Amino acid sequence: MINEPKPHAVGVPDEENPEWTPEDFANAKPFAEVFPQLAEKMRRVRGKQAAPTKELVSLRLSRETLARFRALGPGWQTKIDETLSAAAKKLPPAPRRVAASRRS
Repeated sequence: MINEPKPHAVGVPDEENPEWTPEDFANAKPFAEVFPQLAEKMRRVRGKQAAPTKELVSLRLSRETLARFRALGPGWQTKIDETLSAAAKKLPPAPRRVAASRRS
């Protein structure tokens, strides 16, 4: 007969995963201390951009538009950028603006 796992309530300790005692917590060590090489591999550090190529903006989009892009899956924000870039190339050149002087 196949040994099937016993169903148990969520949050209830079982024989294989007993509840931690205060002593267990006191003796616990950080993951990076116990497995330093693995922790280093898992660390995803992105360096500072040499020359930033994008700008953070706040933009309101319709729910329908947002839903269609999100449905594309991972990279949907990049797809929005690509779509807007393609549309922007079709626009006439923008008139040059004279920067307004700032008053102190």
